[in-house]
Amino acid sequence: MRQVNESVPQEFILLGFSDRPWLELPLFVVFLISYMVTIFGNLTIILVSRLDPKLHTPMYFFLTNLSLLDLCYTTCTVPQMLVNLCSTRRVISYGGCVAQLFMFLALGATECVLLAVMSFDRFVAICRPLHYSVIMHQRLCLQLAAASWITGFSNSVWLSTLTLQLPLCGPHIVDHFLCEVPALLKLSCVDTTANEAELFFVSVLFHLIPLTLILVSYAFIAQAVLRIQSAEGRQKAFGTCGSHLIVVSLFYGTVFIFYMYMQPGNSSSQDQGKFLTLFYNLVTPMLNPLIYTLRNKEVKGALRKVLGRQQ
Repeated sequence: MRQVNESVPQEFILLGFSDRPWLELPLFVVFLISYMVTIFGNLTIILVSRLDPKLHTPMYFFLTNLSLLDLCYTTCTVPQMLVNLCSTRRVISYGGCVAQLFMFLALGATECVLLAVMSFDRFVAICRPLHYSVIMHQRLCLQLAAASWITGFSNSVWLSTLTLQLPLCGPHIVDHFLCEVPALLKLSCVDTTANEAELFFVSVLFHLIPLTLILVSYAFIAQAVLRIQSAEGRQKAFGTCGSHLIVVSLFYGTVFIFYMYMQPGNSSSQDQGKFLTLFYNLVTPMLNPLIYTLRNKEVKGALRKVLGRQQ
């Protein structure tokens, strides 16, 4: 039985992949390159969407929010991971751990809601094209974006508070490369069944409800597109939704695989969970701007225009 430590720990040790030292250099290179691509890609989306008047539409307003979210998402974890990979002492301060936990929860929940909001925007654009500008007015767009961020951060306040109130046992070793709820719950000396139940409930709430809304939106979109007579019209309608569908599939596919593999008490599933968290936290934010840029003629045209001005 571990001894309860009532005092607040000064720091946590993040094990990460320390049991596989041969992975550290390759991971450092991959993390650094991915992080740089993520920063460049998402900043490009934000700047192009703001500089080109043709992109001052609800679709690109929400895309700007998604890019900002992805920037914050990777920045709250990747720099610390890079530092730890270069250090023999892989630690994070208590304050840093709290901040990382809070932001990781907040931004993950915000992205779930924001993807649902983006699907509603596509539903209105295709199913109510004549009323699109009336329905998706600037005030509603601001309200929907604000609701996404406020909902995500409110969820984080609740779960972070419940997790940080638990008494911790020494040594404060986190079997992960970041501070997340499941890893911190393992450090507690009290029964965490209630916390695990609440975490499961919130996870289902923030993943299942938005996903259901997305599926319903695209069911109506599919019906509307199939009623279009011309093949060119159908292709154009599907083209406006293609990038969002790929991003949603990437995001929720990773989430479902994560929950499928993360079985309690399984060391191999713990390692698989680390790699899946890496994909969820690093690869997805890196691919999102590439997906929207490569598949979107408007973004590519605006990017060429912006680059042409600066030459």
